[in-house]
Amino acid sequence: MPPRPRQKILDNLESIYREAYDRASAAGDQVRMADLDAAYQREQLLLEVLLDVRDALTAPAAPSGQSGPDPMSALETIHRIAKLR
Repeated sequence: MPPRPRQKILDNLESIYREAYDRASAAGDQVRMADLDAAYQREQLLLEVLLDVRDALTAPAAPSGQSGPDPMSALETIHRIAKLR
């Protein structure tokens, strides 16, 4: 089964946050809106890194002499970002 397209996943994330943001906006809750905005940006970054890891792990092997995406480097990036939470 092929993985879900990257854009569909990112669109789903945006949809979830957009609904919550719209509710906070309708209620005039500025603090909640700011919290949701920051959370969305953080989650989007984490999700993009995870998608990069997924893509690197599922990519065909690069021919010898050519370098492809480095899954270990991507995992180290995830670890550093997760420490920020």
